[in-house]
Formats: sequence, C-alpha cells, structure tokens
Amino acid sequence: MSKWIEIGRIVAPQGLKGDIRVYPSSDFPERFTEPGKRWLLSPGQIEPRSIELLRGRYLPSKGLYVIELAGIENREQAEALRNSQLLIEQGDRPQLEVDEFYIPDLIGLTVINQLNRKVIGKVISIIFAGNDLLEIEKISTDTPTISKVVEDNLGQKNRKSRRIRHQKKTQSPKSKNILIPFVKAIVPIVNFEQSIIEINPPEGLIDL
Repeated sequence: MSKWIEIGRIVAPQGLKGDIRVYPSSDFPERFTEPGKRWLLSPGQIEPRSIELLRGRYLPSKGLYVIELAGIENREQAEALRNSQLLIEQGDRPQLEVDEFYIPDLIGLTVINQLNRKVIGKVISIIFAGNDLLEIEKISTDTPTISKVVEDNLGQKNRKSRRIRHQKKTQSPKSKNILIPFVKAIVPIVNFEQSIIEINPPEGLIDL
C-alpha cells in the first residue's frame, strides 16, 4: 500500500440513489468535488480498484462529503461500500506550501523535547480542532537521547518503525498519550530526513 494515499473513508449511504458519505482524511476539497479517477479499497481486499468520481459536495454541519461514484446507483450498492477506503496514487499528491504537511508523513515520527534533548514518544494521530493537535504516545523517561534516535533512524531507516514497536513491547514501558498543539511556536522543527519532530513545550504542557 506504499504507493497509495487514503483521502477518506466511506461511512454510510446518503439517501436512496447511491450517494455515499465520506469522512475526509485530506485537506484538499477537490479530492471529493472534482470528477475523475479515484481508487477504492474495500475491507478484506489487498489491491484497490479504480472507480470514477462523478461529483461531490461538502456537508459543513457533518464535517464530511457526499459523493457520487459511477456504477453505484442505489442504497444497497452504497451500503456494500461501508468502511471502504477512498485512495489516490502517491504521485497525485499536490505540491505543499511552506509549513504544510501530509498527515501520513507525520504519523510515526519520533518526538523530541528541545529543552533536554530527551525522547517524549511518537506521533500516533492528528486531532483536528481550532489548532490541530499531535497525539503523542508517550514512552518512559529512560529512553535514549536524541543523538541515539537520530543515529538509529539514519542507519536503519527502512526498519525504524518495526524496531521502535519491538522495543516498546520488550521493555514494556508505561505509556500515556499527550496532545501537543501543532503550531510553529511549539513545534518549530519537523525533520523527515531524521524522522523526528522537535517540540518546545511551554512549562506544564508535558511532564517529563
């Protein structure tokens, strides 16, 4: 699935004529409103199939889109697509502006406290609010310093996610999720080359 990017997930039918409700995981409205090819991955499938998006509209009161797909003409067909993922190909991602990021690129990054260079945890989710929040799975304070994390990330880049998960299971550290506002004053550095995020937390925001 590395060549695909999820832009939304089908949550329910809309009406009786095959329209579909999609909860977005993309900040680009045109993904749901501009006609063209999309890809659909149904639960239990390994490979997505191409499907044509005919039209779509946003429901601000629900925070989701209602779309029409070619060949989906009644509620039963729409219901069969519940929990399916709506995808685009990796190469179709729009060019980002400065300080814009794609959500999948942030998930799994190691979070570092700039004040003491200690590892806080890793990003496991993004919560959309007035200011978006990074949800961080906090790990024990006896984790390695930033220099060790960077060394491991650069030396074993293709294996970093598996290694970190394995380390957590074997060491069985106590975990606690924390929320960090994703604003530049608090999150000044996002370094994809080293797979880290550096934060400058105000006093009391986290307890290290």
